[in-house]
Amino acid sequence: MRAVDEDTFPPAVDVTVVGFGPVGKLLALHLGRRGHRVLVVDRNTAGYPLPRAVTHCSDVARILQSAGLAPDTVPGITQPYDDMYVWRDGAGRTLLEVDWSGRGESGWYNTYFFHQPALEEALDALIARLPGVTVRRGWEAVALRQDDTAVTVTVRAQANGAERTVTSAWLVGADGANSRVRRWAGLDWHDEGYFYDWLVVDVKPRPGLDFPHVAAQSCDARRPATMVPGGPGRRRWEFMRLPGESRESLDSTGTAWRLLAPYGLTPDNADLERHSVYTFQACWATDWRAGRVLIAGDAAHLMPPFAGQGLGAGARDAVNLSWKLDAVLRGLAGERLLDTYGSERLAHARSFVEFSMELGRVICLTDPEAAAARDARMTADWNAGRTPPAPPRPGLGPGLHEGPAGGTLARQGRIALPGRAPVLFDDAFAGPAAVIARHPAPLAALPPAARDRLGRLGVALVALAGDPEPGVSVVEDVDGTYTAWLDDLAADVVLVRPDFHVYGACPGDRAADLVASFTGRLAAPRPQPAR
Repeated sequence: MRAVDEDTFPPAVDVTVVGFGPVGKLLALHLGRRGHRVLVVDRNTAGYPLPRAVTHCSDVARILQSAGLAPDTVPGITQPYDDMYVWRDGAGRTLLEVDWSGRGESGWYNTYFFHQPALEEALDALIARLPGVTVRRGWEAVALRQDDTAVTVTVRAQANGAERTVTSAWLVGADGANSRVRRWAGLDWHDEGYFYDWLVVDVKPRPGLDFPHVAAQSCDARRPATMVPGGPGRRRWEFMRLPGESRESLDSTGTAWRLLAPYGLTPDNADLERHSVYTFQACWATDWRAGRVLIAGDAAHLMPPFAGQGLGAGARDAVNLSWKLDAVLRGLAGERLLDTYGSERLAHARSFVEFSMELGRVICLTDPEAAAARDARMTADWNAGRTPPAPPRPGLGPGLHEGPAGGTLARQGRIALPGRAPVLFDDAFAGPAAVIARHPAPLAALPPAARDRLGRLGVALVALAGDPEPGVSVVEDVDGTYTAWLDDLAADVVLVRPDFHVYGACPGDRAADLVASFTGRLAAPRPQPAR
């Protein structure tokens, strides 16, 4: 990664990424590690120094693991939340407890709270080691054109107005909600008409102020509010703007301290890192590709923060798109594979957008009568011992997968290679991509051409028991994770893609057909009907 003030550009690259937020960074990192030439441009001269997102789930923890930032290796950036998310009414009575404890199928805790600037700095350091990735801050994309073979972007220096043009095989717009790339590509934007303004306040309690590590939602009609950890050593509050209240009056230091005072926070015992009013919205692009231009992250979808899935949706975009671009660039797949990126990811992201809106409709009540009716209903459910609905676990939309298991999230457990200590699966095989079987025989019987194709795609052949076979790794299923998973799938073999999702599962005698289907459809993927 070159110095910030340099104005030299590579004349041509494989992929240009517009936007250097978390999604742009993950794209650059994964593509750069796969050996591709990547240019990233961002109009900002430096990274944003203040927190925005503060929470992620176990799926994103696995994505960070793939980047080399597994949560248990970066305790100064992220910390697990192994507890309940408590909803209370205006009198402090419990309306609901959502279980955020335990570990998810990705092998990590279900919930983490993190400090985004520190995470982005860690990603920057990893990207700086990649000779094929060029990052240019302070350069704004101002024009774009494409033909059947390439896309050309014109960028302008914020400092002096100098312009450069760069040609690439593909361009990804990760340039935020007001994406110019999306507009230039002519991709339609669907808006649900969902708008709520909230004041977001980030605080660093000083030594001696012992604040409980708790996540809580206040459904007080007088001022709905959210209180959660903000990463190691930090706390976040969010306060809804009330009817008749202006954004300007809400977004002030005095208002922030006034709203924090009931929680025991004052300028004497805490530092106010920032306050800002955000408009929570629910939107998505109806298509995510136009020719050689694609979009990701907030350029492709916006959701209210109530489910804590905004950053996670963008991270999932990055891993889905990066392996597909890699396969196309290396001639291992046809360009039509990229059409499955939007069809798969849009359905998944929409599920979380809609779930976030449902939560918001419960939380964002300021009418006393409506709030009282909600409280009575939720209290009755709580007293009756009813379990709150679990967050959605959507599979991918139509795309490159097959069968009932296709498009679902793959599990990750601990395995042990012969003579080695147990590790998480992805760490043993440099990623999740694998054909996993109960025994080696179905894998050893795969045709050599199929095995070679899988190898070039980085798909390992892994058996859970039996005698070693050439090219097949036999591992110990330390905690029984994979045996139980195959039992649940009623299968002997499962094929996991590089983006942590299942292509399909089958009996042992159908393994060759499953692999042939996967490799064949890479050349000309056929969208499958939504389940």
